[in-house]
Amino acid sequence: MSELNIEIPENFAVDEADELRKKLDYLLDKNEKSFVLDFSKCTFIDSTGLGVLVSAYKKCKNVNGTFKLHSVNDQVMKIFKMTRLDKVFDIE
Repeated sequence: MSELNIEIPENFAVDEADELRKKLDYLLDKNEKSFVLDFSKCTFIDSTGLGVLVSAYKKCKNVNGTFKLHSVNDQVMKIFKMTRLDKVFDIE
């Protein structure tokens, strides 16, 4: 099973999150189910971005897929820890 790498933008807020949601929904509809999200450029994530990640994570799990976060910096990791999503997501 090959993993699709998806780059997360520097500012992962409302507009960017909506764009990613549409992209992930499209890919899931095409039977893709293994994703690696590259956070190497991301310095900010808001609640909309978090919501998109949680929704996509659940959809992947429902089809026995994988959903990994990669290269999360300390600033963004604080948000994952505050929301306890660091316990949910596979963060490398």
